[in-house]
Amino acid sequence: MRNLHDYFFANNNRLMHKWLHYFYIYERHFDRFVGKQVNLMEIGVFQGGSLQMWKHYLGDRATIYGVDIDPKVKLLEEERIQILIGDQGNRDYWTNIKPSLPVFDIIIDDGGHSMDQQRITFEEMFPVLSPHGVYVVEDMHTSYWSEYGGGFEHSDSFMEYSKRLIDKLNAWHSRDSRLTVDKFTESAWSMSYYDSILVIEKRPRVQPSSAVTGTPSW
Repeated sequence: MRNLHDYFFANNNRLMHKWLHYFYIYERHFDRFVGKQVNLMEIGVFQGGSLQMWKHYLGDRATIYGVDIDPKVKLLEEERIQILIGDQGNRDYWTNIKPSLPVFDIIIDDGGHSMDQQRITFEEMFPVLSPHGVYVVEDMHTSYWSEYGGGFEHSDSFMEYSKRLIDKLNAWHSRDSRLTVDKFTESAWSMSYYDSILVIEKRPRVQPSSAVTGTPSW
C-alpha cells in the first residue's frame, strides 16, 4: 500500500496527526523518491507514527531520521529509523550535528512551528539538502498566530520570510542592486505554496536564457 491517505486511515501502528490535504502534496513531491536509496529527515517526532509511514512509503532502501527536543522519543527508534535529540531553534545544535549526518533528499519541518525555529532550521539545513532534494515547511498557519511569533503581515513571520525568497528565486531578472543572485537563487528550482505548507524543490541552476525558433510571419 503506497497511497498515504489509505495508509493513514488503516494505521494501527504508532500514533500520528496529519492534516488530510497534506497527503496529496506529499505524493506529488515525494513520488520520485519511492523505491530509491534516500535519506529523509522529519523534525518533530510526536509519537513516531509518521516516521513509520515514511519508512513504509519510500521503501526498503530509505533511511528515516527524526529530530525532536524530547529525549523520551529516542525509545521509538527501530530498523531504518534513527532519532536525534536536540533543539531545532538552536544554531549550535545544527552546527555540531551536521558533520555526522548524511546528505538528505527530503527534509520536513514539522517541529515546534515557531518563527525562529522554522527560520533557523531552514537557514541551517536547506544549504546542505541534496542538490535535487525537497524541503517542506508544515503548519505555516502559525505565521498568523501571535503566540508563535507571527501575525498577519508580521515582518518576522516565516510566511513573510518565505515571500522574500520568491524574490531570490527570480533574482537573475532584477534590475535593482538590492536584489542579487545568491546561493538560494542558484539552487532553488521551485517554490510551491499550499494551505499551511511550503515545498521548495532544489535543482542546480544557471542564469536563465531564452531562444527564438520558427519562421517569421512578417
